[in-house]
Amino acid sequence: MMVDDEPLIRKVVKMEMNSRQLVVESGDVDGSVMRPVEMIDTFADGPALLAALETLAPPDYLLVDMEFQGEPTGGLMITRRVHERFPDVKIIIFSGRFDNPAEEGPRPEGAPLTSGGRMQRVHDIGRVVMEALSLGASAFVSKNAAGGFSVENILRAVECLERGEKCYFNYPVMLTLKEAAEHYFRMVESHDLDFNLSPTEHRLLLLEAAGCTAAEISHQLDESDKAIQERQKDLSRRLGIVNKSAARVAKAISLGLIAPRDVHFLPRQ
Repeated sequence: MMVDDEPLIRKVVKMEMNSRQLVVESGDVDGSVMRPVEMIDTFADGPALLAALETLAPPDYLLVDMEFQGEPTGGLMITRRVHERFPDVKIIIFSGRFDNPAEEGPRPEGAPLTSGGRMQRVHDIGRVVMEALSLGASAFVSKNAAGGFSVENILRAVECLERGEKCYFNYPVMLTLKEAAEHYFRMVESHDLDFNLSPTEHRLLLLEAAGCTAAEISHQLDESDKAIQERQKDLSRRLGIVNKSAARVAKAISLGLIAPRDVHFLPRQ
């Protein structure tokens, strides 16, 4: 079965899979068999799928798109609910949202800054992939695979899972996960993993990024100068840098702790 809010995608995938009488090899080398593959039905959203599963036998495999009506991770809810009720159904995330983001070109003059940049997007993709796995997903197949999409991309995922492999990722998704993993280990090595800011620390860094004076920061945060200085020293120690405002801001941006677009400059006379 398949759930995707794009009617054309549902129609094309179902027609191509069912018109070609496709088969996959199931089992290990000593006892493999060929199993036919059929798309039983497709659905436009999670509620329609779950309603159908009240009366239909659950499928062996479910293709789940990740984005529904503009919600980038709407497929996570479907993955969780299906896995909770039908744990034997193998869920394949079928989406282009997990492809490795393209390198950013020069920003046009006047264009808004992106939050966190390309590396932040890679990190966010990796985080969503891991969340989907924890909720019951077994495989990730890109709609934008090299050479264009074809149902063979789906069949490769099914064959790997039929052989007993726990997970499958096709090439565009693997590129993202490789880069996200490298970023993760760089953070571990520099002791930046799971660096959490309190709301006050977040505001402090944004005020420093806006070039506020010590007196202005003290006034904005309603804390004494001494208390602000202690916070700054503690942030510098945890970030592993010298106790300088510019260094704190640069490190915080590089780690995605603050975004340039969130910096608001105070009016000056």
